[in-house]
Amino acid sequence: MSRQILITNDDGICADGIRKLAEIARGFGEVTVVAPDTQRSAASHHCIFNRPLILKEYEFGLDGVRAFTLDGTPADCVRVGIFAVSGTKPDIVLSGINHGYNISSDIQYSGTVGAALEAAFLGVRGIAVSYGGSDFRAADIVDRYLPELLEEYMEKPLPANRIWNINFPDCRADECRGIRRDAVMNTDHFYDDQYLKDPAGDKTWSVTNIARRIWKGPEGSDLDAVINRFIAVGTVTNLA
Repeated sequence: MSRQILITNDDGICADGIRKLAEIARGFGEVTVVAPDTQRSAASHHCIFNRPLILKEYEFGLDGVRAFTLDGTPADCVRVGIFAVSGTKPDIVLSGINHGYNISSDIQYSGTVGAALEAAFLGVRGIAVSYGGSDFRAADIVDRYLPELLEEYMEKPLPANRIWNINFPDCRADECRGIRRDAVMNTDHFYDDQYLKDPAGDKTWSVTNIARRIWKGPEGSDLDAVINRFIAVGTVTNLA
């Protein structure tokens, strides 16, 4: 019996990463995509309950892949994908491939991870996938390793209320040093941000540089893994 696979992301339906994920996932079952109609990064686990959500069919351009857009969050996409589009629970929810890492404290903000956590909350296995680079046309590391990782982690036992979180380093496949399984989330301080008053008004504040990260993590952490060009695979807890 073929697996039923639901795919979403937080970068939006037009992102290169979700197309790459759907291309690879087709080899593992029947794929349905339900993704935000626009960028929804940092949505975390947010769901919209105070207004109707608009679902539209979308021409994804991949044979055998049904696709829809939703004017909601990544977690909304999982809920609508299960309850309205499929009408039943899929075997697995894949979220990503995110444009940028979901490691360290980024995890608590991530819409990519939030969607996979929503799947776990609903009793469906969830896997979040992220890539540190920006050009998926050059992401041969994803082509080389993701099929192997999906084969393993679609079936590998997973504790209740947890998801798998996979992060690919920003390097070529021939530069990758392997896979670090059981990578733990870096809990050290990861950002060096400050909020300053906006010159345009006394009541407005802006973060100085949200991309200013501290690229140093303890051995065994997800951050240390990607810094050293390893693929980081670990679990994230949904509910205690």
